[in-house]
Amino acid sequence: MQRNTENGLFTKPSVLFMKINSIIYKYIFKEMIPPFVISLLFFNFIFLLTKILDITNMIVNYRISLFDVMLLLIYSMPHFLEFVIPMSTMMTVLLTFFRLSSDNEIVALKAGGMSIYELLPPVLLFCLIGGILTGFMTIYGLPWGRLSFEKLTYEVASSNVNIGIKERTFNDNFKGIMLYTNKIDLKNKTLLDVFIEDQRTKNIISTVVAPKGEMFSEPDKLLFHLRLHDGTINQVNIENKTVHSIKFDTYNINLDLKKSITGKMVQKDEKEMSLTELNNYLKNNVNKDAKYFAALIEFHRKFSIPFACFALGLLGIPLGVQSKSAKRAFGLGLGLIFFLFYYLMLSAGWVFGEAGFYPPLIGMWMPNIVIGGIGLYLFVRTANDRPVMINYLPYIFKKISLRFKR
Repeated sequence: MQRNTENGLFTKPSVLFMKINSIIYKYIFKEMIPPFVISLLFFNFIFLLTKILDITNMIVNYRISLFDVMLLLIYSMPHFLEFVIPMSTMMTVLLTFFRLSSDNEIVALKAGGMSIYELLPPVLLFCLIGGILTGFMTIYGLPWGRLSFEKLTYEVASSNVNIGIKERTFNDNFKGIMLYTNKIDLKNKTLLDVFIEDQRTKNIISTVVAPKGEMFSEPDKLLFHLRLHDGTINQVNIENKTVHSIKFDTYNINLDLKKSITGKMVQKDEKEMSLTELNNYLKNNVNKDAKYFAALIEFHRKFSIPFACFALGLLGIPLGVQSKSAKRAFGLGLGLIFFLFYYLMLSAGWVFGEAGFYPPLIGMWMPNIVIGGIGLYLFVRTANDRPVMINYLPYIFKKISLRFKR
């Protein structure tokens, strides 16, 4: 026993050991917070860069307010965060143990009788927090973000229909009408080389071709009027098997966006459904079609991605410890390679599971099993002071690159 100088009593070695462990756990946990925040901001910024061209195009060409742009970014965040949080968790554990190993703190802890296994509690706690945050994003954040994004997009489209129409693309934003335009002149607000297929009248298909068109809107009623000039209308009556061709100087078409919006808002896809809605859909759906498998994949995906924080976090410990003699950039690159490998397996599981090649349960959980198995294997070898050949990988890659250069 050891004497306590404060009250003159004796402290048991087990109590003292627990106090030392708690201090070390708090220290490691605090060390993981700054890298996690930095990784979260950095990867979010990288994902947002993929949207920068669309945002710039909206601001410059379509005059969308900055407030609406910020809302669109906020609504897109849950989709990013469901992957960014697990990635940041792995990078945080990797960087923390890389620093501890580089500063020989791991060696000092081992010399004090502490093994790598005893450093797991703060890591598992951090992975648990990351898993809870990811689960909140997949279960609540993603459906809310997608529905809010879609609603705001429709509201913006009601004030400026050009946002919903793209050049050299078949646009089906309006119910019963397929619209194609070769070019949109934003300065004059005109559509050039317009092609329209109108199926709003039963048993009649009207094809309208015009070199020029102008769009007028009634935002309050979600109505749009397309005025075409110097074109041709070809009407095919399927029931009577007759064809009529009409040339016109001016032709007006009324487009009702409200019907299109109502239909899309009522029919949710699997990513817009809440967990309860997904569960009810899977129970009540008898047909095992592609939509059923997509909903089943989404159901398992809401839980498998949060558990990826544990698999990737466990992998980060040996990668950080074993990369001591390598450069930090190499350790980060290796971590990104493993995450890319996880994402590729998840995407493959989505594609093959939706096609019905194997159960969605396997497709969504297999990446966690594979990455977790690799992480557990490397962790055990690292804890037992056995090399895992990570330090030799830079030299191997260097030799391979030199051979390719030759």
